[in-house]
Amino acid sequence: MRIVLDAMGSDSHPAPDVAGAVAAAREWGDEIILVGREDVIRTELTKHDTVNLSLTVVHAPEVIEMHEHTEAVKRKRESSIRVGMRMVREGQADAFVSAGNTTAVLASAIFDLGRIRGIKRPALATIYPVAPNPVLLLDNGATADCKPEYLMQFARMGVAYAEHVWHIANPRLGLVSNGEEADKGNMLVRDTYSLLAESDINFVGNVEPKEVTRGVADVVLTDGFTGNVMVKSTEAVASFMMRFLKRELTGGVRNKLALILLIPGIIAMLPGLALLSPSLRRVARRLDYAEYGGALLMGVDGIVIVGHGRSNAKAVKSAIRQARMAVQGGVLDVLRAGAKEAAGGGAEA
Repeated sequence: MRIVLDAMGSDSHPAPDVAGAVAAAREWGDEIILVGREDVIRTELTKHDTVNLSLTVVHAPEVIEMHEHTEAVKRKRESSIRVGMRMVREGQADAFVSAGNTTAVLASAIFDLGRIRGIKRPALATIYPVAPNPVLLLDNGATADCKPEYLMQFARMGVAYAEHVWHIANPRLGLVSNGEEADKGNMLVRDTYSLLAESDINFVGNVEPKEVTRGVADVVLTDGFTGNVMVKSTEAVASFMMRFLKRELTGGVRNKLALILLIPGIIAMLPGLALLSPSLRRVARRLDYAEYGGALLMGVDGIVIVGHGRSNAKAVKSAIRQARMAVQGGVLDVLRAGAKEAAGGGAEA
């Protein structure tokens, strides 16, 4: 398997990108193609043990920075994003991974790979981490302004993914709204509700964000603006809770004095704390975005994983894992089938 990685993607490129690629190549043995400024990448590679690892460097002299607008995609044809996308299009790689400028990655994917036949808009599908079992949330920011027909296409692709990749029989789909009643939500939500209710999808109705965390649906559907706010709000709350617990447990003279006074009791509780510690670690891992790596861009004719700009080496490695799982699972064929069902085999708009 060959996975092309935008080595100039993350906020701190290329250090975490290269480190994540090295770790992935070491664990899975796939060929990782690092695309970007060759001299910078090779300098970074000297900091790692790369003996017997399948790592290739492809030079791309231009970089699309985080602050740049979509026009940069057309202007910078030799950027790491554009070069990597073309490698996928031309069959030189099986998947593309980037923690770079999300808008640029989306635009390049549409421009260089094209959309799956019949799909009008792409969607970013994210694993939502706070439910008892994995929940696929889409859209997480690819299409902020949606129409009901776009959401129906997202629904078909999401259900196809859950059924064929996660092997969930008859996946449940919920529509994000501000209430469970059918007449809740804005016009987009109400119109989409009607379409879903008339479809053969296992539609469980409107779901509020608090219900998503309880695992009432396997696939959660919303527009890109709402989905992105949901995910970022979850990240913010998780980050706050971790900082709060750390500060309360370790910070300040008062807390330290209290800790000293409580030492006898803590010693008595050690067996219970030892049992609790693994649970806390599992919670921390589940809420850590680096565990999931990135979001799958559904609707384009190639495997594309979009990572977080602040990705560290662990997150980059996880994004590569997402890409290889998508390739191994035949995700592109699954999405093409879902798109054909959604569009009735119609022509691309």
